[in-house]
Parts: sequence; structure tokens; C-alpha cells
Amino acid sequence: MNNPLIPILIALAALAVGAAIGYLYSKKQVEDERKLQGVEADQIIRDAHKKAEAIALDAKNDAIKTLQEAENDAKRRRSELNREENRLQKRRDDLDRRIERIERREANLNKRQSAIDRRGNEIDKLYEEQAAKLESISQMTLNEARELLLSEAEKEARNDMARIIRQVEEEAREQGEQRARDIVALSIQRIASEHVTEITTSSVPLPSDDMKGRIIGRNGRNIRAFEQTAGVDVIVDDTPEAITISCFDPVRREIARRSMEKLVVDGRIHPAHIEKVVAKERAEVERVLAEAGEQAAYDAGVPGLPNNITKTLGRLKFRTSYGQNQLSHAVETSRLAAIIAVEIGANVELARAGGLLHDLGKAIDHNVEGTHASIGADLARRAKLHPVVINAIEAHHHEVEQESVEAVIVEAADAISGARPGARRENLEDYVKRIKSLEDMAKSYKGVVESYALQAGREVRIIVKPTDVDDLGATRMSRDIARQIEETMQYPGQIKVTVIRESRSVEYAK
Repeated sequence: MNNPLIPILIALAALAVGAAIGYLYSKKQVEDERKLQGVEADQIIRDAHKKAEAIALDAKNDAIKTLQEAENDAKRRRSELNREENRLQKRRDDLDRRIERIERREANLNKRQSAIDRRGNEIDKLYEEQAAKLESISQMTLNEARELLLSEAEKEARNDMARIIRQVEEEAREQGEQRARDIVALSIQRIASEHVTEITTSSVPLPSDDMKGRIIGRNGRNIRAFEQTAGVDVIVDDTPEAITISCFDPVRREIARRSMEKLVVDGRIHPAHIEKVVAKERAEVERVLAEAGEQAAYDAGVPGLPNNITKTLGRLKFRTSYGQNQLSHAVETSRLAAIIAVEIGANVELARAGGLLHDLGKAIDHNVEGTHASIGADLARRAKLHPVVINAIEAHHHEVEQESVEAVIVEAADAISGARPGARRENLEDYVKRIKSLEDMAKSYKGVVESYALQAGREVRIIVKPTDVDDLGATRMSRDIARQIEETMQYPGQIKVTVIRESRSVEYAK
């Protein structure tokens, strides 16, 4: 009865039943899940329909609103167009009325023009008749009368023009001279420089005449050593308790004077000590020159000058002209030029520099060939100074053309500084010689009767024969004499040349 297949069949039956149950359970879960998904899908669809209906409602409301706004805008524009059309129609009506008035005016003008033309024809006819009568009375044609009137009018106009020109020239000359006097007076007053009180001397005082023998030395060796070392000439004469040092170079003369004073005070006078003292004083004088140049530039208000220029400028400390110290003259000229430049509106800095350096060449003109103006200009050109300053230096004696108003100002300031009262002095012998040479120069010209130097040599008046020299010749003579004076003579300030030509006719009634 115990069949071994029964347990297996039971197991298979149980497995089949379990599989069937599992399948049914899975199927049920799947169906439940599908039902759940279907419910969710329906809910999503219902939500989507609701949103679509809401969006459609909003869109409809927006469309209605937009339509209403468009209709309102259209109404507003139609209203504006109606107003514009009414305005244009009104303007058209106004234009039509204006055109009608203009047409009426044109008609009136045409009528008046016709009347004017008729009147003009009558006037022309009358003018022709009057012109014919005038021609017959005056015995001249119309063209001849017109030319006569034009010539008379031109003559009268030329006379009036010449009179006005002379009047303007006289006024300009008077105002210009007055203005120039004011500027010169103001410049001199503001500078207020001292009169000439010092002059470079080459005389060395001695404690006694016995010192002269020690200076000369045995067989003259001391004085020869001094002259060779210092480059000067020592003059030992009968002047009591003094010797004279002569040299064309004022700096070397100053070095020699200082050295001789030190040797006299020290008492040790022999060749070795002489060389030592001269070398020491040369270095001291070089330092003094450099300081003098820097101080002059500071006093004149011209900063930034190169060192070689200030050193050369300082050498003017020991040079004089007619008793006027040249370094003081340079500073004074710079100040005068600055004041004049301020008054007339020129460049003050360039005028200052040109005035300070205008006589720079005098510091080395005894060693370099050429005039002091050209030498100074070359120094300034090598130092690369401003071209206007170089031209002011080179042109202050008219050796070259003046290219700027600052150059003219420097020339004027130089003349003021040299010609002002108390600026320069001259000994009697040189003064008499200059006056005589001035008169003799004038007398050397053909046709001159007499010449007189006036105002301490600042003016020369020349009387000529009217039969030998005409007016043009007198003008030419004054110019030639002035040019010859500039080229051949040395003088302070300026000299006025006046040529006098006078014709006299004398008869006697008997």
C-alpha cells in the first residue's frame, strides 16, 4: 500500500497549488496597481483640463482687454486725426485768404508800377533836357563835368587824408615819446643805483720806500720772478711808498695786486715764496669770481645759468668802463630790462637773462679775437642758452639784426644804465680828446662850415653850406656821420647828430 510515488505526487500537487496561488496573487497585485495608476492618470487628466480651462479663460480675458485697448487707441487716434484735419483745413482757409490779399496787392502794385514807369519816363525826359541846358551853359560834356568833379573830390580827399595822417602821426609821436619817458623814468627810479664811487686800481701801498729794494731783489730777480709768475708788469718809480702794477687783463692784475699786498705784509720776498703766494691768490680770486657770478645771477633774478657762464660773468667784477663796474652794470641792465618788459608786456625772464649777459664777452675779449658782443653770443650759444637771449647779446650794438622785442629792450636798458646821471665818468684829457675828434669828424665832410659838440659830447650840431648840400644830402650826411661815430668812437650813452641847412636871401632897398 505504501507507494513511493505518493509523496512525490503530493509534493507536486502542493507545488502546483502554490504556483497557482502565487500567480493569482501577482495578477491581483498587478491589477490593483493598474487600477491605482488609472485613478492617478484620471486625476492628472482632470487637473490638466482644469488648468487648460483656466489658461483659456485668462487668454480670453487678455484678448478682450487688448481688444478694448486697441479700440480705445483707435478712437483716440481718430479724434486726433479729426482735430489735425480741422487745423489743416483752417490753415488752408487762412492761406487762401492770404493768397487773395497778395493777388490784390500785386494788382495794386502793377498799377502803381505803371504810374511810376510813366513818371520815370517823364523824369528822364526832364533830366535829359536839364543836362542839355547845363552842357550848353557850362560848355562841357557830361563826362568832362564828371571827371572835373571826381578830380576835385579826390584832391579834397587827399588833402583831408594828409592832414589826418599828420595829425595821427603827431599824436602817436607825442604819446609814444611821453610813454617812453614814463617807462625810462620809472625804470631808473625803481632801480635807484648808486653813483660811480669805485674804480679798479693797480697801485699797491708800501710801508716804506725801503720795501721797493726788497721787491726788486738782488739783480732784480724778485721782481722778474713776480712778473713771470703773475703775468704783469711791476712799475717801481719815484712815487713815494707805492708801486704800480700794469696789465691789460683785470683778473691777472687783481691777482698780482693781492699777491703783492700779501708779500709786503709777510715780508718774505723770494722766488719760491712768490710762486706759492701767487698760486694761492689765483685760486682765491677764482673762487671770488665764481661767487661774484652766482651772486650777480641771484641779484638779477636769473637762476639756472651754467657754471662756466657764471664764472665768466664773475670776471666782470674787476672790469670797469668809464668808472662804471661792469658786473654792477650787467645786474642793473637786467633789472631795467625786466621793468621795461613788464611795462610793455614782453617776456620778463628772457629780458632779464639778456640784460645780465649782454656784456659777457667783455670778460674775455682781451684774449679772444672779435667784438665783445659776438664773443658773448658765442659763449651763450655753446652753453645752449635760449636763442632770444643769444640774439639780444649779439645785437645790442646792432652788429646783427634784432629778432625780438626782448633784444630791443636789452639795448634800451644798456643805454639807460650807461647814460643815466652818475653812471659813468671820464677824465678831462679823454673828454677833451673825444669832443675834438667828434668835431673834426664832422668837419671832414664836404660842405660843412662849422661843427659844435654840445651837452658834454652827447650832441653834435653841423652847419652846412646850402649851395653845396641840399635837403636830401643833409639827411644822408647826418646818417653817415652817426654811422661813422658808432664805428670809430667809444662813448657812453648816445650822441645826437643834427645837420642844419639854412638858406638866406638878402636885398637892400635903395
